[in-house]
Parts: sequence; structure tokens; C-alpha cells
Amino acid sequence: MRIRFWGAAGEVTGSCYEVECGERRFLVDCGVHQGADEDERNRESFPFPVEGLDAVFLTHAHMDHSGRIPYLVRKGFAGPVWTTPATARLVEILWNDSVRLMKEEAEWRTRKAVRRGLPPVVPLYDEKDVDKALELLRPTDWDTETTAADGVTFSLHDAGHILGSSSIAFNLNEGGRATRLVFSGDLGQQFPAVDRAPSAIREADYVLIESTYGDRLHKDDQATREEFRQVILAALRDRGKVLIPSFVVDRAQRILFELSLMQVEGLLPEVPIFLDSPMGVRATDLYRAYGDTLSGEVRRYAASGVDLFSPKGFKSVSSPEDSQKLNDIPFCIILAGSGMCTGGRIVHHLKHGAWNPKNHIVFVGYQAYGTLGRRIVDGETELRIAGEDVVVKARVHTIGGFSAHGDRDDLLAWAGHYTTNPLFFVTHGEPKASQALSAALRERGMRGIVPALGQEFSIEPGASAATMEAEAKPAAAARTPQAEIPGVLDDIERLLERLRRDEGALADSEESRRLLLSARTSLESALRGKTAP
Repeated sequence: MRIRFWGAAGEVTGSCYEVECGERRFLVDCGVHQGADEDERNRESFPFPVEGLDAVFLTHAHMDHSGRIPYLVRKGFAGPVWTTPATARLVEILWNDSVRLMKEEAEWRTRKAVRRGLPPVVPLYDEKDVDKALELLRPTDWDTETTAADGVTFSLHDAGHILGSSSIAFNLNEGGRATRLVFSGDLGQQFPAVDRAPSAIREADYVLIESTYGDRLHKDDQATREEFRQVILAALRDRGKVLIPSFVVDRAQRILFELSLMQVEGLLPEVPIFLDSPMGVRATDLYRAYGDTLSGEVRRYAASGVDLFSPKGFKSVSSPEDSQKLNDIPFCIILAGSGMCTGGRIVHHLKHGAWNPKNHIVFVGYQAYGTLGRRIVDGETELRIAGEDVVVKARVHTIGGFSAHGDRDDLLAWAGHYTTNPLFFVTHGEPKASQALSAALRERGMRGIVPALGQEFSIEPGASAATMEAEAKPAAAARTPQAEIPGVLDDIERLLERLRRDEGALADSEESRRLLLSARTSLESALRGKTAP
């Protein structure tokens, strides 16, 4: 039995883990990369053979965990995708929205390419791929033991992160040797406002635990709520716009919840509040539909007839034309995706509003390195936004406590429920955060190691952390040369596309010309089955 770390190791996006048990191979999550070079990384070939992959297990709907599943289908995957009913409903919304955005971007880039005599740009995947992927979904309820294949059973448990999110516990059996392997997924806080607390799991041999906030603590919920309220009220006194970049699944609903509570308590008058995201509107409807899975506070208000996801003055915005009309409204609150400002309508609002010192930009979620959101949070004032140079003069606020991720103490509390002294693989965090959580686990008498991207580990029962680290090897070493060829050819094709885009600059470089001629010779030699000198 082996596990390979293909994503979210040393970073917080691109979650993808491959597990091998006997003749069975499956993935847990298959997400997109977000941040610097995201398009290039997402177009890379999978580092494992898609052929023969038995299944995918999906912890939750966020695109950095689910977003490459349609691409996996495009490359030939046809097995089941196991997840919860709510997650199955959410990915239908997210994947279809992703297809629309990729299609629009490909059309825009193609227009530019054609003018330069370059080939058209093809989206990562299309509507047909999404439809095929949706047909593969196998919704499964929480806390239900399910057989996926011979030697592989699993159960899903509430992770408290977003609607439908799960930790996944596997019971693996290979040749009479049994291993219990748990994936935390993204874990919520121990005392959440909208979702429920993560379920406790008590037995495992190995646990993959996320570490997004493994090196820090959130403000407590009441302090976060008070900070948010003061920022909103101060911003409204300036009579400008309040721009809130939001993940439209969970974070947007949390902000609507907080604004509603302010009105219930008489703190916030009726002001124009816009959720500028068709996807966010549909996701909010799902939160209502699955209200029985949410926190006690949400259920109590719902039982009394109060919809905490619809504050007074609230309007949803669907069409691009209506979104553009918000430019003419000087005083309002706008929630829009994407949460890290890597795309979506918030980019349009930042282009038109970040220059105005009367406006306020309120970040309510994590901003990954390399994203536009992170650059604004880090204090950059001269930015290129949607093709225009913009000087950021709006006031910038960061509210960290609303995170749907647990902080260090939340993660340690969840880890502390185990009674079997499992070995923790600390993943899904920037290096500093993962190392800090691993150290904190060891300080409390638990065992933790931080795997690197591409590493492979044996997960036989009873192995020590020292043995695991000593025997770990790059996962690529387990791939056969024959399995590597399709990926190498895909990489060459991708590099050729980039070279054609930069053809003008290459023509002026003698060094580039020599390298290209040498590459051509190598490829010709490969075609003849010879080794180039």
C-alpha cells in the first residue's frame, strides 16, 4: 500500500493524492492550482497514468480540490467520483461556471493570438467533459460505511468546512494486511457560526491533515464579528463602496449571515447589498436547501422565520449588464468572486473602485501567494487590473477570523481525538505553516512529518515516522518509462504553444535559435529511436 503526493504539498492549492492498494489505484481530490502560473500548471499532464485509475474520492466542492476532475475525464477517466449529496450539487454549479469562464478567456486569448498568426487557445475542458464528470458522481451520506472495491471501504464524515465537506476514512486491505487511512480534507473551526464543528474520528494508522493556518490563531469569533462590524460601519460612514472579494461558496453566505445579524440587532440600516455572482446565488439556495446540516444558530433563526442569508436591501445580480450598472452606484456593499481576485466579477469592481479613497476593500479569506488579492493585502499600490494600470487608494482591511479553515488550535483539537497514535502527514499549507503544525503535533506527543510534492510513502501498518521519512522516495520513480511518454509529449506540445506566442522575441535571440535547433535535432533522434549526441 502506497500514497503519492501530487498536489497541496508545500502549497495550499491543487489538492491531489494517489493511493495504491493491491491492484487498486484511486485519487483523493483532483483540484486546480491557483496563483502564479496557474494556467500553465493546470494544463500540465497528470503525473500518473489515468488509464487504470479506479475512482476519485472528493472531500468538498472548492475548485482547488475538485476543479481538475473534468480534465481528468477529458483524459480518459471513467470511474466513480464518491462524495456527499451537497457536494455533488455544488460541483455542478462550480464546474459549469468554470467552463463558462474558461470559454470566455479562451475566446479572448484566441482573438489576440489570431492577430499574431498564432493557433487558437483551447479551454482546459468543455461542457461535454463537465457533463461526463457529473454523470460519474456517486453521492454518499455522512457516517455510512461503503465498499468502493475489493479491499477498499470508506466513510465520509462532516469536516465543518463548507456545505457538504468531508473527511474521508478508508479501511484498506492488501493480502491480509489492514491499514486505516484518514484524509482530513479542509477542516472547519471547532466553534463555527454557519457550519457545524468537524466530526471527531478516533482510529487511524495514518492521517493526512491540512495545515492552511497551522502556524497561527484566528481571532475568536466574537472579536472577529466585532472587527467586521466596525469596518462595515466605518466604511458606510464614508459613503463609498464596500468591495468584499468572496469565495461564493461558504464565505459569501457567512458575510450575508453577518450582515443579517447586524440588522437583527439594530446595528445596520437597510443599505444596498449586492451578491454579484449567479453562481453565488445558486449556492446560497443550496445552503437553504441543506439547512438541517448547518449550525444550531442558523437552524434556530430559520425555525423562527428569519432567513439569515437575505439581509434587508439585498439583491442578487446575474447578468453582466446588471453587474456593470453597479459602477454607477456610489454607495453600496458588493460581494463578488473570486475570493483571491484571480478572476470573476470582483476584478471588474476593483478596476473601477480601487482607485477611489472613499471606497473600502474588505478581504475575508485567505490570499494565496501570487494572487491579485495577496498583492493588494501586501500593500502594493500600483497594479495591472483587467488590462489597466490602477493605483490602489481605497482602504484595505483583512478580517482573518471568518476563515472556513480551522486555525492551529482547531487542527490540534481535531488531531487530539485519535486514540491510536497515528502518523500525521501534514499537507495543504505553505511550508512555514506545515512545519509549524508538524512541530506542534510532536510537542504534544503525536507523530508528524511534512511530505514534499511528488513524494511517495509506503503506508504499511506500524511504521515509525523515522522509517517513513528514511524510505520515502520521489513518486516519479515508481512510474514506468512507458507511462511517462504521453505526459512528455503533452508537455512538449504545451511548450510549443508558448514558443509560438513568443516567436517575435525568440527571432532576436541567437542563443534561443541555437537551443531550438538543438531541440529539433533531439526530437528527430527520438523519432528514429536513437539517442542524440
